[in-house]
Amino acid sequence: MSEDPADDSAAELDAASEESRQDKVLGWVGALNRRPQLIEGLRRVRRALPGDPAFGDPLSTAGPGTARAVARVADRFLDHQPGASREMSLGALQVWQALLERTGRGRGTREVTIVFTDLVGFSSWSLPAGDTATLALLRDVAKAIETPMVDRGGHVVKRMGDGVMAVFPCPDRAVDAVFAAQDALRNVEVDGYRPRMRVGIHTGVPRQIGSDWLGVDVTIAARMMELGGDGNVMASSATLSALQPGTLEELGISVKPWRRAFFAPAPSGVPSDLGIWRLRLRRP
Repeated sequence: MSEDPADDSAAELDAASEESRQDKVLGWVGALNRRPQLIEGLRRVRRALPGDPAFGDPLSTAGPGTARAVARVADRFLDHQPGASREMSLGALQVWQALLERTGRGRGTREVTIVFTDLVGFSSWSLPAGDTATLALLRDVAKAIETPMVDRGGHVVKRMGDGVMAVFPCPDRAVDAVFAAQDALRNVEVDGYRPRMRVGIHTGVPRQIGSDWLGVDVTIAARMMELGGDGNVMASSATLSALQPGTLEELGISVKPWRRAFFAPAPSGVPSDLGIWRLRLRRP
């Protein structure tokens, strides 16, 4: 403390004045950060930047990738209220993710073959069978069908109870994996129940959002599977036309066009001009 009280009072006034100036600056920065015109302007900029302009939501930040991991961490610290600082931070991560995809360290839009599988009559069997038998069956089924898929370059996107969704870099590997999976499934039996699998295959350019794939082509693949009835492998004409010449002959697979019943409605979610085919192994 100074011996002169006047000096102490002046120092206290200076400190209070400095604190007041800091409060004013912080208040001005906060008000600027919340200014609707600035936020909307930055959002327009984000829409023009490379990458997903909605980057930062749970869908876009799920899955592997450095930018996605940073975005998940940043989401814990960024204010969830609209703000200029939030838009700038997410915009930077958006561009980073887009650059990773372009250089092959992420995943961009590209043609893939989508596979959906489902067990026929599984629900009817599982209810009386009970949880223990159901779990044992699902484990055996997963090992039987997922192993050949992964071995042939497929990626299991998600498991949906008694079925899976998988993507492959090319249709040849997908078709090979599907029939290898069906062959392995013949060795699965739990309490006298032998599961049968229906499959849908479609090739297109869906959009990858985080660890999932979305879009019309995904819907078409799922519809193909639903048309599989009591255990058929259904494929779209897009998949067949993308196969390498000789693939079906090499795998011993015959192809037959699918025809809907005369009075049955057209399958929903499938373009009217898209051919639907049933694939089967040729009998020796």
